[in-house]
Amino acid sequence: MSARTITRRLAAALGKGKTDYRRLRRMTDQDIAEAAKRDKDAARLDIDWSGAEVVIPEAKRAISIRLDGDIVEFFKRTGPGYQTKINAVLRAYVQHERRGK
Repeated sequence: MSARTITRRLAAALGKGKTDYRRLRRMTDQDIAEAAKRDKDAARLDIDWSGAEVVIPEAKRAISIRLDGDIVEFFKRTGPGYQTKINAVLRAYVQHERRGK
């Protein structure tokens, strides 16, 4: 990646936001917990993680594969992460085949 391809934006150039950062810095943990209770869209703060397990995914393997150009272009047009999407499609196919046999 070269410096020519990086676009920089200054917050001042984008205009003043509506966030009151001074008020946020003064909030205590209790204030935050109370605000979260009042917010129907807020995530729960009392999640029980005691039964959680750390799962480390298997490392991906770099390979060289030849695909039709239109297939590659289709996935590239979907945006960043197109290789991950191709992997997901292949995984779905493998799971389908394993269930059928």
